[in-house]
Amino acid sequence: MSDYIVRPARSADIVSIRNLLQPLVEQRILLGKDLAVLYGAVQEFVVAEAEGELIGCGALHVIWEDLGEVRTLLVRDDWLHHGIGRAIVERLEENARALGLTRLFCLTFEVDFFGRRGFTPIGEQVVDPDVYSQLLRSGDAGVEEFLDLAHVKPNTLGNTRMLKVL
Repeated sequence: MSDYIVRPARSADIVSIRNLLQPLVEQRILLGKDLAVLYGAVQEFVVAEAEGELIGCGALHVIWEDLGEVRTLLVRDDWLHHGIGRAIVERLEENARALGLTRLFCLTFEVDFFGRRGFTPIGEQVVDPDVYSQLLRSGDAGVEEFLDLAHVKPNTLGNTRMLKVL
């Protein structure tokens, strides 16, 4: 395997990100996102690239003043177990610190992977009730998953809610 780099995503990467994402959407592992949503979130993404091809990606979504979510983290199957997921998460953590965030949330099937990165499983109450009520108005599917709302439960079955203090 050749070397790879992790860099901020560009708008030209969005179709490739969607193509990486599609098999996991079909397996119901990750939520699908329309191209318009992905383009609107391009600044949240970092990508891993080798020989001009995208081999992984991840996004940091700010949920609240001190809280962000690692979302849409994936690595192409032929590049698994080469440190790419770790490198992407490390870059997202750097970005989170630069934004002043002190906690990172994820909703994942990959409990062992995130556990090795310092995330721990959490219960329901992660934000104060007043913050919770304000987050209810976000309209963002990931935030709704974070809040553990009943109507998103079919999308989150089997997932573990995890948190890391930076």
